Amino acid sequence: MKILIDMNLSPTWAVFLKENHIEAIHWSVVGRATDQDFVIFEYARLNSYIVFTNDLDFGSILAATNANAPSVFQIRGQNLLPDVIGDKVVECLKQYEHYLKEGSLVTLFDQKSKVRILPLH
Repeated sequence: MKILIDMNLSPTWAVFLKENHIEAIHWSVVGRATDQDFVIFEYARLNSYIVFTNDLDFGSILAATNANAPSVFQIRGQNLLPDVIGDKVVECLKQYEHYLKEGSLVTLFDQKSKVRILPLH
């Protein structure tokens, strides 16, 4: 499982995920802060990454394009830092790893999660 962390999340997520044995890179390492979401989306698709974000636009892109990839893992909540919700994120990523590898939109709300299989209908 390879995670591409969107610009709207802290780069500390990359360190946290790597410490938890999950391959991760922050967009700032491979792209520009000003890149549009579709650029990040396409990079993730071409390089087999799962987009990790709190931006709802990626779900909209998936729906509009009827895409099978990339998978998107969204977190929703007030405090989105790894020291607050990191353990829950890792648990959820592992729980839904199969779906994320196959193509899905997974959303983690404070303590609940849901998965939608791609393409979205």
